[in-house]
Amino acid sequence: MGKTLWSFVVFTCLLIPLAVADWNILKLQTQDGLKISLKNYCESWRMNAELHNIRDFQVVPEECTEYIGKYVKSTQYKVDSQRASEECLVYLSTSCNLKKDGFDAWIFDIDDTLLSTVPYYKNNLYGGKKLNVTSLEEWMRKGNAPALDHSLKLYNELKSRGVQIILVTSRKEHLRSATIDNLVKVGYYGWTKIVFRDPANELVSVQKYKSDVRRQIINEGYRIWGIVGDQYSSIEGIPNPRRAFKLPNPMYYVA
Repeated sequence: MGKTLWSFVVFTCLLIPLAVADWNILKLQTQDGLKISLKNYCESWRMNAELHNIRDFQVVPEECTEYIGKYVKSTQYKVDSQRASEECLVYLSTSCNLKKDGFDAWIFDIDDTLLSTVPYYKNNLYGGKKLNVTSLEEWMRKGNAPALDHSLKLYNELKSRGVQIILVTSRKEHLRSATIDNLVKVGYYGWTKIVFRDPANELVSVQKYKSDVRRQIINEGYRIWGIVGDQYSSIEGIPNPRRAFKLPNPMYYVA
C-alpha cells in the first residue's frame, strides 16, 4: 500500500510540470469555442484597458509586452491618436460657442499627451516592468521627451483660435524647470498656465488632484471647453469639462 501511494505521488509530481508547460495562450478558447491567438489576446487586453474595463493594472501582461511595444511604435498608434485630435477640432468647430474674451480654455495633460514617454518605457518592457518613480523622474529631468506630433498640431490650432491653453500635469513641482525646458524645446509655448503637483496634494489621487485644479480654474472665470489626456484620471471627476478626449496609452495606468 505504501509503495503504491508513493508511486502515485511521484507520477502526479511528474505530471504537474507537464500540465503547466502545456498551458499556452495560443490554446485558449472563448466560451463559444473560438480559438484565441496571442495577437488576439493582446489586442483584446489593450482594447479593454483603453475602454477602462481593465483597471488598476501595475504591469502589462508578460506575454503582451512585445505586442504593446509594436503598437506604440506603429502607424496604427499614430492614426488612433490623430483621429482623437481631429475629433477635438470637429467638436470645437461645431459645438463650442467661443466668447473670445480670454476665458475660453482647454486643458492638456503632459505625459503621453503632449510629450511621449515611449523612449523611457522602451527600456522597461513597454510597461512590463513595475514602475520605478525615481528612475522615471531622473529620465524626465533630462528633458529629452519628444513631442507627440498630433498633439502639437492640435495645441497650435487651439492657440490660433484664441483658446487659452492650460497644462495640468501629475508631475511634481520639482520637475517644473526641466519640464518647461522640454516643452519649449520641442515646440510648445504660449500656454496660459501650467500646474504641477506640490507636496500638499501629492498624497491624494490623481483624479482628485486634477478635479480640484479644474474647480480652481473655473472659479477664476475660465470656461473649460475640453480636456485631452491619456488617462481616465485626467479627464474624469467633478467638475466635468464639456467634453473629454482620451488618447491611447496601454503602457500604464494612473488612478
